Amino acid sequence: MKRLLLAILGASMLCFSSAYGQVRDWRDLEEVHKHIVEAIHEMERARAANHYDMEGYGARAEEALRHAERELHEAIEASRAHR
Repeated sequence: MKRLLLAILGASMLCFSSAYGQVRDWRDLEEVHKHIVEAIHEMERARAANHYDMEGYGARAEEALRHAERELHEAIEASRAHR
């Protein structure tokens, strides 16, 4: 289960970091945002499948994903405002 959590977080961070260096406009950020939201849904399914018993790691990973989602949302709004 820890491998699944690490894979989800790693994929999310990879998506974010690869898009971070190549942002051309807010649409790029929206694509990354979409992947983060998908990762959140995957995390919710994984936690439910394990009856939320992941020794707190699942909750922390989900919170990190939600924090990344909020930050990306703010970045998208800021990018749109500067157009």
